[in-house]
Amino acid sequence: MDVKNATVFITGANRGLGLAFAREARRRGATKVYAGMRNTKGFEEPGIVPVQIDVTDSASIAAAAKLAADTNVLVNNAGIAALIDGPLAADIELQSARMLDTNYYGVVRVTKAFEPILVTRPNAAIINVLSDIVWLPRPYLTPYAVSKAAAWSYTNQLRFHLQEQGVQVLGLHVGFVDTDLTNGIDVPKASADDVVRQTYDALAAGKSEIMADKGTVLLKNTLAAETPGYITPPAGL
Repeated sequence: MDVKNATVFITGANRGLGLAFAREARRRGATKVYAGMRNTKGFEEPGIVPVQIDVTDSASIAAAAKLAADTNVLVNNAGIAALIDGPLAADIELQSARMLDTNYYGVVRVTKAFEPILVTRPNAAIINVLSDIVWLPRPYLTPYAVSKAAAWSYTNQLRFHLQEQGVQVLGLHVGFVDTDLTNGIDVPKASADDVVRQTYDALAAGKSEIMADKGTVLLKNTLAAETPGYITPPAGL
């Protein structure tokens, strides 16, 4: 479906990729754009409505869904990341719990709250922001990778579950994006604006997945190989 004339709700939209989603939806002619964020103070973007939401707090999610009851495109973008010493680090359990609470359970909570709204719309969609980290071994991002792998699996189950109710579910797979979240990580990064444009184009084309940068495309293409990218990453990644 096209976001033109749609009402779009985006979590984690105060900056970075989420804000890029909000601005591009507005540029494409969305009727209304809700920018979900934990703290709305000081947020000022023409034509974009800030909404308080904490994806780890069910009460704030319910309040946001009630306020934005005209939503027909939900973008689950909110996420956190942290660097650790590896999969056997002393803080692996603590950091994994943090990542799962936001990056996986947050998606579940928000989707559950908005699903009764979306299924009543003649055209509705959910975009889940995922990551190529599910196919790329990076020990210093183990908790983040685990949480995104859970979100990917959930997205696949959700798509199958909602297809008969006419809700399009699109999984956005991408590597590092040039936002505040990736500050301090010295790797090639995709442009947030380019990722968002590709994602909305894929949504309009009726696609179920989008690989939004060259590295992610390369990784996905290795999955059926005898030695896939999650065992031996391709050169340059």
